[in-house]
Amino acid sequence: MLHPTMSMQKRTWLLVGYGLAVAILLCAPLFLSDFRLNLLAKFLAFAIVAIGLDLIWGYTGILSLGHGVFFGLGAYCMAMFLKLEATGGKMPDFMSWTGLTEMPWFWKPFNYAAFAIPAGIIIPMILALILGFFTFRNRIKGVYFTILTQALVIITVTLFIGQQQFTGGTNGVTGFQTIFGYSIKDPSTKTFLYMVTVVALILVFIFCKYLVNSRFGRVLNAVRDAENRARFIGYDAARYQLTVFAISAGIAGLAGMLFVLHVGIISPSMMSIVPSIEIALWVALGGRGTLIGAAIGAVAINYAKSTFSTAYPDGWLFFLGGLFVVVVVFMPRGIMGMFHDGVALIKSIRLRGSFIGRSRSHPKL
Repeated sequence: MLHPTMSMQKRTWLLVGYGLAVAILLCAPLFLSDFRLNLLAKFLAFAIVAIGLDLIWGYTGILSLGHGVFFGLGAYCMAMFLKLEATGGKMPDFMSWTGLTEMPWFWKPFNYAAFAIPAGIIIPMILALILGFFTFRNRIKGVYFTILTQALVIITVTLFIGQQQFTGGTNGVTGFQTIFGYSIKDPSTKTFLYMVTVVALILVFIFCKYLVNSRFGRVLNAVRDAENRARFIGYDAARYQLTVFAISAGIAGLAGMLFVLHVGIISPSMMSIVPSIEIALWVALGGRGTLIGAAIGAVAINYAKSTFSTAYPDGWLFFLGGLFVVVVVFMPRGIMGMFHDGVALIKSIRLRGSFIGRSRSHPKL
């Protein structure tokens, strides 16, 4: 157990670190070009979905390789709103090309931001509740649950590609012009959207941090470490798993909506198996069960991807696969695990040095 003074010092340094990170993100528009700022905004949207996955994988022991679906559903909700705003509420062009003469009924509510924005969070949560109800209640977990989430990805992507007249097919939804009447390509609008993403990331992090430090979070850890024991002492493990899975899906949907604002397109390829696996890799590299590690992993890997894929387009995937092997074999606790080990080593050396110094001053010791 940490000494109270050491514990206070740790909290102080953590707050200083968080404050410095927030200050850097808020000041980024002052020293980054429009292109780099938009790229960073996209990475921060990825950090949000990574935090959501860490909430269920790191703290509950549930590995989902289907978070790309929840991310994509949120993105499509925002894209539908932006597309209808660009067309003035009229039927999108890809529907005319496929022979439709009237806009489908389920597109019409997306004319309104008051519907589209909450839907981008609620629809992924509803899908997660449906999937989770039939899996957690039947105690399907581990690799079997992971396979089911991959099956969800395949089904969803196939559906979105097959229903081209409603979803745009493989091309997806694009051609956005404005948001709330402001040009989405204007630098000031991009800066504002970046700040919205930063605020969303901070709020999601604070919310998840509150959850994992609360009684709810302690129960999640108990379910992760000894589900049968938690169930034996009276906790409904399935209910807690279902709740956190739905929350995680809603966070992924929020990240998807922000992603569309910065990238300007969403297609089924962005919610396929590969992006879902990449999200898990971000969390693994950053460090499961830390939240901040998931965000760091998402930004670091995507920055590396953006840099190396430009210089070595054919070798990037090999690098990504090698990185996954290195993380699993040599860095099972990720970047944050290595950081904590380094801090613990420094403290141990300092304590040992202090003890030796006292021994020399007082030979009787």
